Amino acid sequence: MAVPIDVATGPGGPEPEPALSVPGKAIEGRSLGQIAWMRFRQDKVAVAGGIVVLLLILVAIVGPYLVQSPFIYHENLIDPTFSRPYGSFGGISLAHPFGVEPITGRDMLARIVNGARVSLIIAFLSTALAVGIGTVMGVVAGFFGGWVDSVIARAMDIFLAFPLLVFAIALVGVIPSSAFGLSGNTLRVALLIFVIGFFAWPYMGRIIRGQTLSLREREFVDAARSLGARGPYILFRELLPNLIGPILVYSTLLIPTNILFEAALSYLGVGIIPPTPSWGGMISDAVSNGNYSVDPMYMIIPGLAIFITVMAFNLFGDGLRDALDPKSNR
Repeated sequence: MAVPIDVATGPGGPEPEPALSVPGKAIEGRSLGQIAWMRFRQDKVAVAGGIVVLLLILVAIVGPYLVQSPFIYHENLIDPTFSRPYGSFGGISLAHPFGVEPITGRDMLARIVNGARVSLIIAFLSTALAVGIGTVMGVVAGFFGGWVDSVIARAMDIFLAFPLLVFAIALVGVIPSSAFGLSGNTLRVALLIFVIGFFAWPYMGRIIRGQTLSLREREFVDAARSLGARGPYILFRELLPNLIGPILVYSTLLIPTNILFEAALSYLGVGIIPPTPSWGGMISDAVSNGNYSVDPMYMIIPGLAIFITVMAFNLFGDGLRDALDPKSNR
């Protein structure tokens, strides 16, 4: 039996092209995480937002130990006639880079840094609570469907229609000064985390439910079912790993919303108890006491802190969404 000869590489044919890969060295592929990181690095605006977010977290963690106490009064820096700081722009100087507070003379930099810790703690923990509840409810509703989906969907509608701001004001007024083994600002922070997080989960729940409805019809879920996989295995081993991207993206977009809500509650007087500083409380003091008219920087500086923080998280979240979405145009 004759052996066929390949005319392209056999005797009399052209020489074979050299292999593109180096002998003995395998070509290394890129994981989904590496591809997402490469896409994210190309978005300079998102990278800048991520850097600002990291700096804010670093300031919230170590900043209070590097600045002076936010409770020390510097009455010698206040003009007694007009109750405003000496000097221009709220008394900005080398000793007080952000100036001092009207009437009391407390250092604004120290109050902004300590307010960052309070705002980020409440925002991160309330977001974690909302994401945890919303993810579980959304996955269960989307995967099982039927009456389970109907019950959870109606619960989402009820929570979304709930007057959250009124409830938060009423709850803070009803809860005593000490409860559940907590008191003071510790109790107030716990209440804010519960109120913000528990009533924000339907937003995450609806997103995860929609993603789950799409994923449950995919081929890999059908393959898992055909191999005898049960509901819990499919939920935790097949669906949840494919929901990590949306969960991360919408978590970063939910954090700035919770920062704004905490600032709004502090502005309305149901947030952090003075004299512990918070950004919303500082703006509230500037407006209610009329200090913004004698020292506009007292309101501008915490307002800029909120603006920069929310903007950085939004830019970072948008870039993360584009990096994790293979269908986005780059």
